[in-house]
Amino acid sequence: PSHRMQQPLPPYEVLPAEVSMEELPRSTTVLMEESPPQPRDHLVWSLFTTIYGNFCCLGLLAFVFSVKSRDRKVLGDYSGARSYGSTAKWLNITALVINIIIVIIVITLVSLAVSGFLSRMNPPPKYGRN
Repeated sequence: PSHRMQQPLPPYEVLPAEVSMEELPRSTTVLMEESPPQPRDHLVWSLFTTIYGNFCCLGLLAFVFSVKSRDRKVLGDYSGARSYGSTAKWLNITALVINIIIVIIVITLVSLAVSGFLSRMNPPPKYGRN
C-alpha cells in the first residue's frame, strides 16, 4: 500500500563523469513578484455618507456597492472589486457635491430670512420732515 502512495520522481540527467558537483557554479535565483495593489472599497466613506448625507439614498447605494466591493476582494476577484469600488466612489462624490450645494442653499436662505427679520424689527431711522 505504501508503494501506491508515493509519487514518481521527476526525470533527471546523470552528470558526465568528467564533471563534478564542486566545479558547477552555485547560485540561487529568487523571483519577487509585486502583488497588485489592493482595490479600494471606500466602505468608511460610504458609511459616513449614509449616516450624514443620504440624499436620494445615494449614500445607501454607495454603502451597498462598497460591501459588494469588499466581498469581491475577499473572493480574489480584483477586477470586480475595482469596478464596485469605483461605483461606490462616484456615488459618494455625487452625494457629497449635492450635500454641499444643499448646505450652501440653506445657509443663504437662513441668512436672508434673518436679515429680513432684523430689518423689520429695527426700521431705519427717518431723516427730514415728518
